[in-house]
Amino acid sequence: MRSRMKIRVFEPADEAEVIALWKSTGLAVPQNDPAKDIARKMAHSPKQFLIGFIDRKVVATVMYGYDGHRGSVNYLAVSPQCQGHRLARTLMSQVQAQLTAQGCPKLNLMVRQSNPQAADFYKRIGYVEESVVVMGKRFIRDA
Repeated sequence: MRSRMKIRVFEPADEAEVIALWKSTGLAVPQNDPAKDIARKMAHSPKQFLIGFIDRKVVATVMYGYDGHRGSVNYLAVSPQCQGHRLARTLMSQVQAQLTAQGCPKLNLMVRQSNPQAADFYKRIGYVEESVVVMGKRFIRDA
C-alpha cells in the first residue's frame, strides 16, 4: 500500500476530502475550524501542506513548517482503513528530508494527551518526550 501512495502538495479541490479524513481520525476538534486552518496554511506556506493519495483518494495528510529556528508538524493523519501500512512514516520521512534541506536543526511536535496512539507512533520513529511545558493563547476564536 505504501508503494501505491503518491504524495503531492495540497490543492483547493482536496479540501472536502481532507476535512473528512481529519474528522474520521479525530483530528478535527471543536476549537479548530478545519476549513479556517486550511485557509490559513494556504495563505502562509501552501507548499508545506502535503497529501498522500491512492487511486485519486486522499488517504493521508501533513502540514509542516519551519520558522528559521525549529520545524513543526500538524495534521498528520492517515485514513483508518490505511493505518498500519507505513503511510505516516513515509510522509514524515519526506517532511524531515525537506526540513533538513532547509537547514532546520530540530522538529518540535505537540501531541494531545488524548491521543496516545500518535505519541506512540512518534516514539517509534525516533522522537522523544522532552521536559517542556507547552503554553498557548488563542487570538482568534474559530468556534
